[in-house]
Amino acid sequence: MKSGFMASAALLSLLLSGYVLAHEDCSDPVSDWQPRETLRQQVQQQYGWSVQRIKVDDGCYEIRGLDRKGNAIEASYAPASLHLRKLEIRFKDDGDAADYLARPITE
Repeated sequence: MKSGFMASAALLSLLLSGYVLAHEDCSDPVSDWQPRETLRQQVQQQYGWSVQRIKVDDGCYEIRGLDRKGNAIEASYAPASLHLRKLEIRFKDDGDAADYLARPITE
């Protein structure tokens, strides 16, 4: 009885993890994609990032570069809307995440 429950739990977790992974890809039609240069200008103006590379990975635009403090960034964007989907930052030894955390609203 216990082994049947364990097998069912393992199978369910595998199915759910596959479902989650399947939805990490972008599915925008290529005809709706915006130019990479538009994305480059957007992140340079909004965040001050220095873009080293923009490539297509799993149907999404993936940026590699540096933020304004020199921390390595890797970001994934939907190619049609240019909305941020995922952001990874590798902070230097003296790095601070304050720039990436929501600030409280003050009146």
